[in-house]
Amino acid sequence: MENTLMKPAWYLTDASFDWLFPERIQQMSKRHWTPVGIAKSAAAFLASEGNGKILDIGSGVGKFALIGAHYYPGSFFYGVEQRSELHHYALAAKEYTKTINSEFINGNFTQVNLADYDHFYFYNAFFENLDTRNRIDQQIDYSTSLYQYYSRYLYRELDNKPAGTRLVTFHSLEDEVPPGYRLIDASEDFLLKMWMKK
Repeated sequence: MENTLMKPAWYLTDASFDWLFPERIQQMSKRHWTPVGIAKSAAAFLASEGNGKILDIGSGVGKFALIGAHYYPGSFFYGVEQRSELHHYALAAKEYTKTINSEFINGNFTQVNLADYDHFYFYNAFFENLDTRNRIDQQIDYSTSLYQYYSRYLYRELDNKPAGTRLVTFHSLEDEVPPGYRLIDASEDFLLKMWMKK
């Protein structure tokens, strides 16, 4: 018989959530996956109006989307991830946790129509192009020009969104944030920032 009382434990600590994945993936958690507390704060801001479609750009193993979906069942959380291995782990975690209000897309975020989504979460997925020491793997191309291209692309897409669009950035250099977005709130260390388009 399934112990349903254990389910919420997956969302309480990083260690309990990481248990959903193989050891190699767990070892990447501290540097590459959103901490549980950050995910809860970001999701609270993005899902505050309810019924929204929230997209995590560079969603990795789906940690933010799964945590957000658990705590805010009235919203739908999506993740787009270009690495097929990480996408596979996100789908497996979604199935294992029986999360119904999340979906994961395997592809580059530039292949997704961002007009289909209401709000966005961004844990600087582009920074790997600049940081040669802490890359997840060598399965994709990296370059400074790709960082610039992706940042400009997201900047333009966010700039085209309507007033009221919410954006959360974590560890961002803010190259992708248009000036039309007003800072609403931030963590004490200013690594987590919550924005809204004017």
